[in-house]
Amino acid sequence: MTTRLRLELIEQLPLAAWTKGFSADDQELKLGDIASRGWNLLDGQLPLPLATLRESALRRNSAWMRAYVAATGARLCPHGKTTMAPQLFQRQLDDGAWGLTAATAGHVRTYRHFGVPRILLANQLVEPAGIAYVLAELARDPDFDFYCLVDSEVGAQRLAAAVRASGLARPLQVLIEVGAPQGRAGVRGVEQGLALARRLQALAPALALRGIECYEGIFGGPPEQQPPRIAELLSDSRALLQACGAEQLFAPGTVLLSAGGSAYFDLVARDYAGLIDPAVQLILRSGCYLSHDSGFYARALQDIRGRGLQPALTELPAPVPALQVWAAVQSLPEPGLMVAGFGKRDVSHDLDLPVLEAWYRPGLHARPVPVASGRLLRLYDQHACIAVPEDAAYEVGDLIAVGVSHPCTTFDKWPLLALIDDDYRVLEGIRTFF
Repeated sequence: MTTRLRLELIEQLPLAAWTKGFSADDQELKLGDIASRGWNLLDGQLPLPLATLRESALRRNSAWMRAYVAATGARLCPHGKTTMAPQLFQRQLDDGAWGLTAATAGHVRTYRHFGVPRILLANQLVEPAGIAYVLAELARDPDFDFYCLVDSEVGAQRLAAAVRASGLARPLQVLIEVGAPQGRAGVRGVEQGLALARRLQALAPALALRGIECYEGIFGGPPEQQPPRIAELLSDSRALLQACGAEQLFAPGTVLLSAGGSAYFDLVARDYAGLIDPAVQLILRSGCYLSHDSGFYARALQDIRGRGLQPALTELPAPVPALQVWAAVQSLPEPGLMVAGFGKRDVSHDLDLPVLEAWYRPGLHARPVPVASGRLLRLYDQHACIAVPEDAAYEVGDLIAVGVSHPCTTFDKWPLLALIDDDYRVLEGIRTFF
């Protein structure tokens, strides 16, 4: 039976008058009432800028990833930090997600508040407050299934000591993180990882080694340099898993092998394919597939489809961007320059500037039309400067939509996003908890 999260906690939240992107003239309005208001993005009923998610795109992207993991034998534990939206978590769990990935102990708290039953903390758990919270939750709820990472004996000793002091009646489940030189956390090489695994066995029953983890998206540089470096990291992880298995260092049960962000998960599935059997489960942690984007991950998907490593990725309709930010044209101060009412406070700009995608003027257009020209020049806090053809027909007050690159850093700017249908009717408010 699919897990039902406590979404009523969101539906009962008041829609405060200061909520970004939404009107709250009715002081009694709750988030669960939004669908009944009959709002439409194109009718001027909502203040701009406004971040939107297209329902049909979310469904298409969900179906694509669901079919992909089924075809590869992997399980999906999507990274919740992309959206921090329990309503979207529920969609992912309904699609058969194995659990949800978190990046911080704070994320774990949020997930648990809404009832997420299985969490992989893809990070080291070292701070006392975070350790204490996790151990208390494990003691409180015998059905809570939790995993975290370790990459050192010191970190393992801290966790084991805390487990013993708490009196927890079951072990804390851990995965050894494998890293790379000049990268993030993680053991550097198979021998270091094997030594840690042997030490973890000595720390039983406080700790239980359940698998191996890495993150293949840590490398910088040109895209063509990524696959060889990723292959080396995956090779180390695979070798460590096999060495630990040969020495019977894993705790009883299925061994977890986890990797796979949102850009190179096809390489992970290929390189780990021979290890997936009833005793070893591959856990992918892709988080951006649901919303997709119009920049970094759009290019990554082109590369994935170009590599053609799994037929499921090329035969299914490709994911499409679900996330857009809508704003009004504020000024046309000189030929070839348009100023719109959104900025750094509203859209991601850490990887690429947004992309102009749609234009709408009441009375001129029956519905928004795609735009083929227009280039973001720069962002201020609340303004965007856009280069347009000198003879462009834009007018002050027109609506424009932009797609983003790296959805994570757009979601975190919006406490509430509008879920819209293909006619731009507002179906629901998607609440985030960053």
